[in-house]
This record gives sequence, C-alpha cells and structure tokens, in this order.
Amino acid sequence: MSAVSFALFDTLVDADLPDDPAAAVGDELRGRGVDVPDDWADAYRETRIDPPAGAEVPLPAHVSRALASRGVDAPGNAARRAVVAAFDPSVRTRDGAVDAVARAREDGPVGLLANCAVPELVGRVLVRSELSRDDFDAVVTSVACGWRKPDPRAFERVADSLGVDSAGLTHVGVDPTVEGGVTAVDGRFVRADANGPVPRIG
Repeated sequence: MSAVSFALFDTLVDADLPDDPAAAVGDELRGRGVDVPDDWADAYRETRIDPPAGAEVPLPAHVSRALASRGVDAPGNAARRAVVAAFDPSVRTRDGAVDAVARAREDGPVGLLANCAVPELVGRVLVRSELSRDDFDAVVTSVACGWRKPDPRAFERVADSLGVDSAGLTHVGVDPTVEGGVTAVDGRFVRADANGPVPRIG
C-alpha cells in the first residue's frame, strides 16, 4: 500500500509569517502585561533548550526560557498565548494545491507533514486556505510529534499515521534539504516548484 504526504508551508500554501518573530512575540507579551526585557531580541536568539538532534522545541517553551533567563516570569499561559497571537498569518493557497491533494486521494491515503513550532498555527492556516483538515487522512506537525523534517522520525510518524510502511510514502515539498529526508526511510521525494503549481501525483 502506498500513500502521499505534502509539506504545508511554501508547498500547499504561502503564509504571511512575521519577518521579525522576536519583535512580534515581544509586542504580544507586553500586551499581556509581561515585563519584556530591554534586550529581548538577544534573549530570544539565545539557545536555552538543548534538544536531541532532529527534535522540535515548541516556541512557547523557548519564549518562557528566554524570559526566565532575564528573570522575567510570564504568568499562566501568557507565553503560549503571545506566540499564538504573534503568528496569525494571512494565507494564500498555492496554484494547483487543491487539485493535487484531491488527485492523490484517488489512489490512497493522503497526509500533511508540517514543520511548525507554533501550537495551533497549522490548524489556523488550513482554516484560512482553500484546503481543510478533512482533505487529509492524517495531519502531523513537528510541534505535536516532536520531530522536525528532515529527521527520519517525522516521516515515519506520518507514514504510520497513514497506515503504510515508510517505503510506501511519497512526500511532496519544495526544499530537498528538508523534504527530501523521506529518502532516508526509503520513501520517494517529489520536488515541487517554488514558483509553479503543486505537482499532481499519480
């Protein structure tokens, strides 16, 4: 049995994400009464969590650690709410995306595999796109599964969610250095054109 998975960002959709994430998150923190340090940009850039290779660090955890490094406490779930609010994009569905997903579904299960450290973002992007959660048999995000592409475990997770062996997975994405990681688990990589329509599989 075979299955197809698609990358989300820059493959199925273009999302207007913050050019300066530190500034965007800082503004949202201030709006929630958090005393953001003067050197917040430096704190944000510093590595505060040392995860295993290939692991995803949820952005709210990173933000909380960055604040704590400057002696600032974010009450309750202020860090998470600030991160979610800062990443609130407008979305454009890429040419051919709806057709490509529909065509792939004619031949077997279809999944979405997205690198995303921001909780709730993938769901919000789908709601604002011409696609929906119901178009996919499985939606796997790095913030939920714990592994970022190109780590093989990310592709294994989506293959397992689709009920296929990794070798039966075809993955579609723009960046071969990231999405091409599927070949490490004997899957097939199909490169999408960053400036063209999403390719149809099958």
